[in-house]
Amino acid sequence: MAGGLKAGFVRLMQYLQDPQHVARFQRLCGVRGTEPRDRLRNGVPNARHGDVQNGDGDATRRRTAGAESDREKRNNGVANGAAGENVNGQARDKDGVEAQGSAVKPLRRNSLTGDVGQEFIIDNKFLYYLFTLGTELGNELFYISFFPFFMWNVDAYVSRRLVVVWVWVMYLGQCTKDVIRWPRPASPPVVKVEMFYNSEYSMPSTHAMSGTAIPLSLFLLTYRRWEYPLLLGLSLAISWCVLVCLSRIYMGMHSILDIIAGFLYSLLILVVFSPALDIIDTFNRTHPYAPLIIISLHVGLGLFSFTLDTWSTSRGDTAQILGSGAGIALASHINYHLGLLPDPPASMFPLQPPSFTLSLIGLCLLRFLLGVIILLATRAIMKALTIPLICWLFGIPSSDVRKARQHMEVELPYRYIVYGAVGLNAHFLVPFLFACVGLL
Repeated sequence: MAGGLKAGFVRLMQYLQDPQHVARFQRLCGVRGTEPRDRLRNGVPNARHGDVQNGDGDATRRRTAGAESDREKRNNGVANGAAGENVNGQARDKDGVEAQGSAVKPLRRNSLTGDVGQEFIIDNKFLYYLFTLGTELGNELFYISFFPFFMWNVDAYVSRRLVVVWVWVMYLGQCTKDVIRWPRPASPPVVKVEMFYNSEYSMPSTHAMSGTAIPLSLFLLTYRRWEYPLLLGLSLAISWCVLVCLSRIYMGMHSILDIIAGFLYSLLILVVFSPALDIIDTFNRTHPYAPLIIISLHVGLGLFSFTLDTWSTSRGDTAQILGSGAGIALASHINYHLGLLPDPPASMFPLQPPSFTLSLIGLCLLRFLLGVIILLATRAIMKALTIPLICWLFGIPSSDVRKARQHMEVELPYRYIVYGAVGLNAHFLVPFLFACVGLL
């Protein structure tokens, strides 16, 4: 009985991990590859779409197709697995059929290899832009915009606790990836609509984890604290989660199993750690030794995660997340002792959303624009100072920044220091300056 259940469970896992399901979803949404039919060499299909192997921690490109003769190139309309040529200005799909959609390439190159990927055909532009938005809800640009905006214009209490949840979820997700070490869905049959994270491991999807934890935590932290309809908040949280999760399948970055695992893993983390939010937030703000413990804990977690695997983009992301969390936690300690961004008294709950006027919208936009300028300047200055200094300390050449950052001795302190400064300025320096000029 137990053996049968185990065998059935394994078959279910293999079924959900099948890249053919990802490819079918992409075709259903109007995504088609432009590469020629795969030629088999020794029974193994050639890799396409810049696919990268990441088993055993080695981010090396899969063996590409052998050289074709000039006659074969003319017949196929492509050269050595490159994107299909345009004939009379019309892109051709992998079967040589003229494509009616738009031929585009991934928006960003692979952060590890620099691979730009290959062209693909988009038949449904609405879904392409919708899922591009969904996947951006789990990228750095969103985090560096959403958390500060919410902090400066809506509710600092909710924002700093939301950051704690984000750090837990992303750290555990990235570490789990480096322990399990499952590769991304195979391409072909999957079309790599995104290349940036293609060198990372796949299980679980940290986009699905953050896309579950952030909207759900936002709903739980704001409901009854702010007055709004329950159905509206719950609908927005579910829509956010579904959009992010489906976007990762659309982009060809995750299997169905990766998404389900990320969703369930995130729920488990919230159930286990959410009761400790009050304790952690109070400790960060009030305990006299909080700054020392915050820095030590985040550095220790970073060192542990960097021992799990060889260098990959996930290591840098982990250090960046830990640095941001440490910086915001330190800022909350400083703000508490300076009386900056105080929490409203319980007698004011539930808080009433303000009326949306042109002056309020203008004030929010002004805070956001000025604050983002300060954060971008902080990141640029700290990056320019940190990398050469760390390379000098460890005797690593700094002429090639990409190679230099593949050393743990460079990547860990660089990401930690730079984004620690960004987090500190986001929650302390920017609100402090706003208070000085009367923008709070």
